[in-house]
Amino acid sequence: MIKSTICDIIGIQYPVFQGGMAWIADGKLAAAVSEGGGLGIIAAGGADGEYVRRQIRIARELTQKPIGVNIMLMSPYAEEIAQVVAQERVQVVTTGAGNPSKYMQMWKDADVKVIPVVASVGMAKLMTKLGATALIAEGGESGGHVGELTTMALLPQICDATTLPVIAAGGIVDGRGVAAVFMLGACGVQMGTRFLVAQECGIHPEYKKKILKASDRCTVVTGKRLGHPVRSLRTQFSRDYSKAEYSTMSDEELEALASGALQMAVQSGDSEKGCFMAGQVAAMVTKEQTAAEIIREIMDEAEPVLRNALSFVE
Repeated sequence: MIKSTICDIIGIQYPVFQGGMAWIADGKLAAAVSEGGGLGIIAAGGADGEYVRRQIRIARELTQKPIGVNIMLMSPYAEEIAQVVAQERVQVVTTGAGNPSKYMQMWKDADVKVIPVVASVGMAKLMTKLGATALIAEGGESGGHVGELTTMALLPQICDATTLPVIAAGGIVDGRGVAAVFMLGACGVQMGTRFLVAQECGIHPEYKKKILKASDRCTVVTGKRLGHPVRSLRTQFSRDYSKAEYSTMSDEELEALASGALQMAVQSGDSEKGCFMAGQVAAMVTKEQTAAEIIREIMDEAEPVLRNALSFVE
């Protein structure tokens, strides 16, 4: 069985995190992942603190195992949610789309393990200095908000820049991906797209259908003009948005065009106006399973790959 430092630090069976996918990763999904041996993470997204508190309590009704909360720091509710995380003494908080420095002492005082998502060596060094528990190095292959560097390029640089455990994210969907990032220095993985088709994931059936029918060139990045690029499936919405992005439309109108698009995809499966966020590995997701089955399968796949690695060396 593959076990690493991060398993002991958090108290999980397998070094697998479920990504904090806004409006998707709720208490039910997080609990299923944690029950399956990984770390389930509730996504705050653009929701308020009371929504997050409800999801934490839903998860705790379903599992006694560690859970996490992901905070998108550009959210207007970020400070409110940061306090909820401390009040509820969630075992782990992950952060994205910003710098969590001002909240870190509050979380540490509440015994919350702080694991920020980093997309640069500079941020990795800062988070190490401020006492983060671990780091998530997320490459641009991932779904949702993305950075510039790929996982292959980013991960070893982050590992070289910190003494903390590093979890790899972006472009990982099976045991081969797990083995590859372990070779690059990671001690765990975070996956989002694979869990979109977990049976416990409550997204609209049309969303799951699109993932299961995806091809190798199924995703596109939009939003660079506004400074927060997002990777999603190629749909009518992404085509319309891409066209608007290179038009004379004002930034305010462009921002409004995307408002609520993810929720439309998640809740109603709207193929015209919905933004179906997914990573570049969507085409490799071919079946619906329980969260526990997903975790066991990728771990079972990764172990022989790692064991056979020496066969390539004379």
